[in-house]
Amino acid sequence: MFAMLLGVTLTACSHSDNSAYQGYVEGEFVYLGSSQAGRLTQLSAARGQYVKADTQLFTLEAIDETAALRQAEQQLTATRAQLADIETGKRVPEVNVNRAQLAQAVANARKASLQLTRDKAQFAAGGIAKAQLDDSQAAADATAAQVRELANQVEVARLPGRSQQIAALQAQVAAAEAVVAQAQWKLDQKRVSAPAEGLIYDTIYRTGEWVPAGSPVVQMLPPQNIKVRFFVPESLVGRLANGRNVAIHCDGCAADVSAKITYISNEAEYTPPVIYSNETREKLVFMVEAHPSVADANRLHPGQPVTVVLQ
Repeated sequence: MFAMLLGVTLTACSHSDNSAYQGYVEGEFVYLGSSQAGRLTQLSAARGQYVKADTQLFTLEAIDETAALRQAEQQLTATRAQLADIETGKRVPEVNVNRAQLAQAVANARKASLQLTRDKAQFAAGGIAKAQLDDSQAAADATAAQVRELANQVEVARLPGRSQQIAALQAQVAAAEAVVAQAQWKLDQKRVSAPAEGLIYDTIYRTGEWVPAGSPVVQMLPPQNIKVRFFVPESLVGRLANGRNVAIHCDGCAADVSAKITYISNEAEYTPPVIYSNETREKLVFMVEAHPSVADANRLHPGQPVTVVLQ
């Protein structure tokens, strides 16, 4: 009889992998704020609400950012127009004016050339003075030079701007585009959405309050950030490994929640008094973390005490 009781006692005191270990649920919260300061104009999230990813949570006043974006867009439009104008050269009507002037100069040059030919014949016959011949020669030379000038103007009018001018305006366009992108980013920072689905655990500011840059407005808990911490004795920690299945039992749960070990502490610590019990008498234990599946995570709540059974 004594031997039987001794055997039962030793079995109860031994630590098998199927022993239950005390622990608690913990949440790694996500604090959502804006990089820009502003007055809170809209708070769409409510404490206790479960939201989907990309759901808009809150909006800050954005009068300055909206005006800055419009100004940057108008500057970009003007710079692009200047670049397009210098790349295409003069407009067609302007080129046509140059061509008409060239045609008139050609006609005048032809007339001056004919007059020079007649005056040369008259001078050879002694009919005119040398001064009149010189005037005809000068007129012919001037009209010919005018034809060459206008011909060059027509050619230049058809060309785009110089490469250096085009490169300078291209750089200005790129700079204006960067200013627009920066203004758009600042405006987007005034509207904050949920990065993933999850529970709105708390809201920190109320509509109408001033929110400093970087201050969290919404405290969120995505289901993948819910985990269980429990503590095992030194005699067992060497047999544990990441990926091992555990069953989590909690009061009020219709069924146990499955989870996988994701972290095993490398340092021993004293048994936390909050989970100390007659069944957990060891002075030194190792902390272990396990994550349930996303589908089961919402059945657990931060701070909730649980019992973990290794599988």
